[in-house]
Amino acid sequence: MSGLAGRVRAVLAAAAVLGAGDQARAQAPIAIETVVVGNPGNAGDPIAFQGTFGAVDHVFAIGKYEVTTGQYAAFLSAVAASDPYGLYDARMWTHAQGCKIERNGAPGSYAYAVAADWADRPVNFVGWGDAARFANWLHNGQPSGAPGLATTEDGSYFLNGRQSDFELESVVREPDATWVIPTENEWYKAAYHRNDGASGNYWSQPTRTNSAVSNDLIDPDPGNNATFQRPGPDFTIGAPYFRTEVGAHENSASPYGTYDQGGNVLEFNETVPENDIRGIRGGSWFWGDISKFQRPLDMHSSDQFSDLGFRVATLALESEPVDALPLPWLAGLLLALTLAVALAARRRA
Repeated sequence: MSGLAGRVRAVLAAAAVLGAGDQARAQAPIAIETVVVGNPGNAGDPIAFQGTFGAVDHVFAIGKYEVTTGQYAAFLSAVAASDPYGLYDARMWTHAQGCKIERNGAPGSYAYAVAADWADRPVNFVGWGDAARFANWLHNGQPSGAPGLATTEDGSYFLNGRQSDFELESVVREPDATWVIPTENEWYKAAYHRNDGASGNYWSQPTRTNSAVSNDLIDPDPGNNATFQRPGPDFTIGAPYFRTEVGAHENSASPYGTYDQGGNVLEFNETVPENDIRGIRGGSWFWGDISKFQRPLDMHSSDQFSDLGFRVATLALESEPVDALPLPWLAGLLLALTLAVALAARRRA
């Protein structure tokens, strides 16, 4: 990696993990690709009648892409066989603009599948609590099992069954958090800061420009494009998808290398701007203005819409790109190696 502006790929591998009653479970791996956002201590960006945004005093990495349908379906398969906290919304499958995750079976044995050609499009119909539980799952090493303190209810956020807007309002980032929902300042910096040192310089658009952005899906991408609605209505793509695959505008990244912060789906952030409310940022396939000056209305934590999703960030950075193994996997690997060495020594004796 060349400096802090380089890219980190955090690969969350998974293998046999010991669950309750020492029962071995297996979880398919997912990968969250991230980009490093450096230049700590940068100045914020004052926006008239809104506030000052983007000042961050630490280095972090943020999802290069929004969380996809395939990634979220893997999460459901791991922890939502019973789904007591409603991590699955039936509209994901039934709604015309749903992300096409299908659920079959009965409580205790639910199974989840993604329709063909939908896995790499952003997940939707998720609330802030769902995003926090997804972050906890990543923090805990992608375990499989019922929702609990070791899977979804603790880690980066202490949830412990909280679901209502009032209950979720008090949830904050834990001091030892690794995978998180970005704060509004973290999100804003990743989208608009010019990545030119600890400066207060920002672009107006999340595509490295102050010019108006187009919504064309062209191969190859000429740059300065995003998936959003122009007057007409003029969608980037129409039914049934409405949302492009993440990163489809391959030459329209932010200065730090993120994609789709100006389109596809609006994104929850961690900030609480007022009672029972969580912040959102970005543009969407249904939203018409994606510049930093047009801040979307914030949402209740429980709100779930066809143009609302999220991305994650991580505070657990490595100095070089690595394939990071979850701790349970690593513990199992070390145990296996120890047993293999002991067995070999025994045979030699």
